[in-house]
Amino acid sequence: MVWINFFQTRGEKKLSPHCAEWINDYIALRPKKCNMGQITSEQRYTISAMLKQGYKQKEIAEAIGKDKSVVSREIKRNKGKRGYTFGHAQMLADERKKRFRRVRKMTKEVEKYIRSKLEEDWSPEQIKGYCDAHDVKMVSVERIYQYIRIDKAVGGCLYKHCRHRLKRRKKPVGSNIPIKDRVSIEKRPPEADGTRFGDWEMDTIVDPHHHVILTLTERKTNYLLMARLPHGKDSAECANMAFKLLCGLPVLTITTDNGTEFADHKTLAAKLKTSVFFAHPYSSWEKGAIENANGLIRQYIRKKDNFDCFHDRQIADIQHLINKRPRKKLDFRSPVEIFYICCNKKLHL
Repeated sequence: MVWINFFQTRGEKKLSPHCAEWINDYIALRPKKCNMGQITSEQRYTISAMLKQGYKQKEIAEAIGKDKSVVSREIKRNKGKRGYTFGHAQMLADERKKRFRRVRKMTKEVEKYIRSKLEEDWSPEQIKGYCDAHDVKMVSVERIYQYIRIDKAVGGCLYKHCRHRLKRRKKPVGSNIPIKDRVSIEKRPPEADGTRFGDWEMDTIVDPHHHVILTLTERKTNYLLMARLPHGKDSAECANMAFKLLCGLPVLTITTDNGTEFADHKTLAAKLKTSVFFAHPYSSWEKGAIENANGLIRQYIRKKDNFDCFHDRQIADIQHLINKRPRKKLDFRSPVEIFYICCNKKLHL
């Protein structure tokens, strides 16, 4: 009964016979040295019992043979509204273990699935996220990247399906040219923060021959629209094409940059009965949704490619491929799925 006496001499704390017996038996079998390993269910019971008796974390750590930082982290992670209790702590630990349990072995079936999705231009994060959401066993995101790198080293081409081909790329910086009657993004209503349906972002991508593709994305769903502009950065043509793409769809606001192709923004706003707002110069993060969409498009249309080599059917196919890819922000559902769900809700209002 040495340990019972030890606990009971630490002030005026009293242990119930059952609790004292449990702690005494457990400590007799505890590791001799403190370690940083995971907490077991038996140790959680001891932590809970000793906390109820008023012992400090340092004393609890000594009793169960763990470093005090391990005990502190365990209590913070698994305590509930009523403090740290064994039942609640064990439930949280079991749920966390189940949630983060993953396949560590690259089986032939897993490899085949990864390859098929990469060839559909899914990112490793999209593959992992989709599998987790649909209870499909999958290795980690980093393990998928390792598989791609190994494939590249032996002459494979899976890396070509990655957005950046495993390389970091610098974004170009545009010029700051004043646009008449432009309305700053600072005046955009706070509701247009990407959580409601009907707020759009607009941009263009350009090839080395100054051919232009107009791109639009709905901020809540990341749904993408895109079309070629036959005469380059002509502002009237750009406004007309944007109207054709958006006509009949919910359009509460449009946010774009200060490119001269958007100089006819008032015509577009009048036709769609909406408002067009302009981001600050050199502030691409203020329209992150369309910047991300343009990066996805560059997987199919490289910067050195001539847009004239892509006919309208091919551009429509690229749009469809991007819109059906699962997104993390959508709980790994596709933009096209969520977009039409939102459209249907609008129609029934």
